[in-house]
Amino acid sequence: MMVQGHTIDMLLSNQFRNGESLFYYGWNFMRGMTAPIFLFTAGTVFTYLFVLQGKNAKENPRVKKGLKRFILLVFLGYVLHYPTASLIDFSIVTATQWKEFFAIDVLQLIGFGILFLIIILYLSEKLKIKPAYLFVSISLLFVFLNPFMQSVNWQEYLPIQIAGYLYIGTGSNFPLFPWCSYIFFGGILGNYLATHHGDHFKLKFGIMLFILGAFLIISAFIGDRIEVALIGKSDFWGNSPNLIFYRLGLVLILNSIFSMVAVKVNKIPNILIQIGRHTLSIYFIHLIILYGSPWNLGINLFFGNSLDPLKSLVGALIMIILMIGMVISIRMIKLKNPVITT
Repeated sequence: MMVQGHTIDMLLSNQFRNGESLFYYGWNFMRGMTAPIFLFTAGTVFTYLFVLQGKNAKENPRVKKGLKRFILLVFLGYVLHYPTASLIDFSIVTATQWKEFFAIDVLQLIGFGILFLIIILYLSEKLKIKPAYLFVSISLLFVFLNPFMQSVNWQEYLPIQIAGYLYIGTGSNFPLFPWCSYIFFGGILGNYLATHHGDHFKLKFGIMLFILGAFLIISAFIGDRIEVALIGKSDFWGNSPNLIFYRLGLVLILNSIFSMVAVKVNKIPNILIQIGRHTLSIYFIHLIILYGSPWNLGINLFFGNSLDPLKSLVGALIMIILMIGMVISIRMIKLKNPVITT
């Protein structure tokens, strides 16, 4: 979803971006679901591995690993938007380039999300509060504060380097509000899975997720009607909390489907496991190929927004094959050189 979404979006000509087309609408809708799925999964996996250790924060190896991951993700997020090929000479960098550099990428978002997860789990331990309670409270805080955060011009009060983390006004695609909420909601599931061993192999777990997801979707539509009644208009596809609950509901239903399928599946193909272990490499490399960097040209310079749907689909397929080939190559290199880690 991530690779084909970015590739098609970069290649597809604007004349084919017709909201009345069922195919384009479906593709565009699913593209909007990629980040919630990605973020929810990141929160689930990290929290699951952290809680599964059964150790306090000072002894938990996931704290050190999480902090290293935080630093790496934030660093790579800025590298993706680095404004010049020179590491020290910024004399030719324009104001627009600086703005793009300080716009927050999903990598910085996940990095800070992991940092916040560590803090939440540490506070849970010190305050003797169940992690689920803190996750729910903080998730809802990020959801319901979002309309306010987006309504304030934070550049008037804070440097752009910080303001970009709070709202979309600086050009950030993934400010902390509301996107961190998906990571924290994932933390709820990760904590549950770590403390209820084997539940995810039971059919009733998948059914529970499906019911909860359906409840959130229905609640989102009811909330939208209430919003219209109170303020006279709908902001569903804007900064409304209802959109977050709607997407979260869909994420839970997707998880429920995979959970119910997993009941019947005894083994996951190794290639899927390897792809899952290299999502960071896939994300970083495919964006460098698509959009380039100060050190290489991206294919957007040659084919950006110029192809028809069929050619765009072929381009996406080629990119997916390249990324799978990269993962297989990394795996082969590691097998031949066991000392190499990624």
